[in-house]
Amino acid sequence: MKIHEYQAKAILRSYGVKTPYGEVAATVAWAHTVAKKISARGGDFPYVIKAQVLVGGRGNAGGVKLAHADDDVKTHTKSILGMSIKGETVKQVLVEQGIAIKREIYLGIIIDRARKKPVFMVSAAGGMEIEQVAAETPEKILFVPVDIMLGLCDYQTREMACFVDMPKDGMRDFINNVKGLYRAFIEKDCSLAEINPLVLTLNDEVIAADAKMNFDDNALGRHEDIAVMRDEAEEAPLEREARKFHLNYVKLDGAIGCIVNGAGLAMATMDMVKHFDGEPANFLDIGGGAKSEQVAHALRLIVSDPRVNTIFFNIFGGIVRCDLVALGIIEALNMMPNWNTPIVIRLAGTNEEQAHALLKDTPLIPASTMSEGAQKAVEISRSRR
Repeated sequence: MKIHEYQAKAILRSYGVKTPYGEVAATVAWAHTVAKKISARGGDFPYVIKAQVLVGGRGNAGGVKLAHADDDVKTHTKSILGMSIKGETVKQVLVEQGIAIKREIYLGIIIDRARKKPVFMVSAAGGMEIEQVAAETPEKILFVPVDIMLGLCDYQTREMACFVDMPKDGMRDFINNVKGLYRAFIEKDCSLAEINPLVLTLNDEVIAADAKMNFDDNALGRHEDIAVMRDEAEEAPLEREARKFHLNYVKLDGAIGCIVNGAGLAMATMDMVKHFDGEPANFLDIGGGAKSEQVAHALRLIVSDPRVNTIFFNIFGGIVRCDLVALGIIEALNMMPNWNTPIVIRLAGTNEEQAHALLKDTPLIPASTMSEGAQKAVEISRSRR
């Protein structure tokens, strides 16, 4: 789950991370009111007006503006509200006190599955996409793995400070911000937390000028305060619909809809489709214990994507029974009498004989192996372009 910048900053502030003063606004009038509040606290122009969307690249799209006067606050807010950034419509802006920046730093934490630890990434090349820095100048990034049992150690925070050449006067702020970011990451079950840029001001304060936090969906049950921050309006409609039925779904750009049980098999299925020069339209894992109703929901979800012209069912029955999958397909087809999307199906495992008997008189195209099924799906998809 992703949240907006203003929400991430509120969380980080609760862990002692310094951020500029600001408030979110959904109207021009309220943005002007926020600017007056900043002024009343002793803040001077310029202020920063920032689009609040769950995608990157706001600056290049014109979603971040400096306001040098009251009229600028109104003008920039009016121009940003309603604009589209990578397909997302801006519904609110963050109005903040501007910062006198001396240097920009990147500071982030991810879960490194290879190391099986949280890993800090630190770079003096702040303000840039960390992927670009890693590709062009990897020597500018310091990776600091943290032992989950020991926690973040003081020598590690000093190592990070030295790597970015933090001046003595900014050392305390920097280390406090690093520790606050780590505590927030661990205690809120984040999958990613980053501050980009973390800025060193002209008077050697260290302040989080931007923030991003992603959370493990599986942990939201113990974080009601985080779960309520979900902005469903910013999510892809199909992914939002899939979550209602407990389906693991990610939309892709291809034409072959894949319905699979188990994340590993789903990845292998997409790889097999690619192997035969096809393009998967999605990742969809119905789970190990899916019932016929979930299968029907999955099928209806897939065909609601206008790109999909072929469907590939790849089911290995272990906990999930093949006959229940077959019943789900039949149920979905009965509910959609004008069905015209070809379905290639491979069913193997628990109750596969019963499943094949149920599907015998249906228009489904059988496959005995995953490879055969993927190849058939790709050939059919090409013929329907």
